[in-house]
Amino acid sequence: MFGCLVAGRLVQTDAVQVSTDKFVFNLPDYENVNHVVVFMLGTVPFPAGMGGAVYFSFPDPASGGPVWQLLGFITNDKPSAIFKISGLKAGVGGAHPFGMMASSPSPSVAQVGVSVEPLDQLAQQIPVSSAAVSTVDSFLQFTQKMLDSLYNFASSFAVSQAQMTPNPTETFIPSSCILKWYENFQRRMAQNPNFWKN
Repeated sequence: MFGCLVAGRLVQTDAVQVSTDKFVFNLPDYENVNHVVVFMLGTVPFPAGMGGAVYFSFPDPASGGPVWQLLGFITNDKPSAIFKISGLKAGVGGAHPFGMMASSPSPSVAQVGVSVEPLDQLAQQIPVSSAAVSTVDSFLQFTQKMLDSLYNFASSFAVSQAQMTPNPTETFIPSSCILKWYENFQRRMAQNPNFWKN
């Protein structure tokens, strides 16, 4: 029903079913993992009105017991998600549905758990903020704000040609130039948000 993927490793589809609605993947050598992708295989959908809360657990250095943290969720409408796990703090856990059902087989093995829960309940849960991965949408929002800020800043110094006093040590750029650059940049971002990487 679920798959788990870590960059540079084979896809895991061998989730252990620890109860009727809970599944766990073992993640060996988790200290060297930055991101994990959890996805539905597409063979079995969630029952109507249900989704999967995705949790991450690693052994607590003090007690050795599992520390579970909510990463986010997947649903039939959002069948995959990527989570950043490298920034999670050891020993800081929260409420979780796994209890002691799944315990890590070794101190260097973490676990990714999927708990099938009602969509209403999933919407109420708050994942750990450090697990969120920046999205193209947030990058586009940042870029838009940056462009707006530059244009507004440069425009605040605008003077008409009649107001200009000759100053041989200063260079003036027509505001139409900044506006044209602004519009071109916006158009290119809309066409391909990664154009600047080339």
